[in-house]
Amino acid sequence: MALLITQKCINCDMCEPECPNEAISMGESIYQINSDRCTECVGHYDTPTCQKVCPIPNTIVQDPTLVENQEQLWDKFVLLHHADKI
Repeated sequence: MALLITQKCINCDMCEPECPNEAISMGESIYQINSDRCTECVGHYDTPTCQKVCPIPNTIVQDPTLVENQEQLWDKFVLLHHADKI
C-alpha cells in the first residue's frame, strides 16, 4: 500500500525532506503523498521514514484504497530509481 497523510497533519515540514522518492509535497491545506512515487521506503529503509519523523501519531497511515504487496513496491522502486539501467 502507498501511504496517506490524514487531516491530523500540522504541516510541520518534517516528512517532505525525508522522503527518498520525493513523493511528499504540500497540498491545498496539508501535505500529501503521491501514490505513484510512494514505495513505503522499500529499497531505501526498513520502515517508512515519514512515519518515523512525524511528531503526531497515526497521521501517516497506509492508504486502504491502494493495496500493494512487497513485490509491487519493489517494482515501483526499480522503475523510479533504475529505469535508465533497465
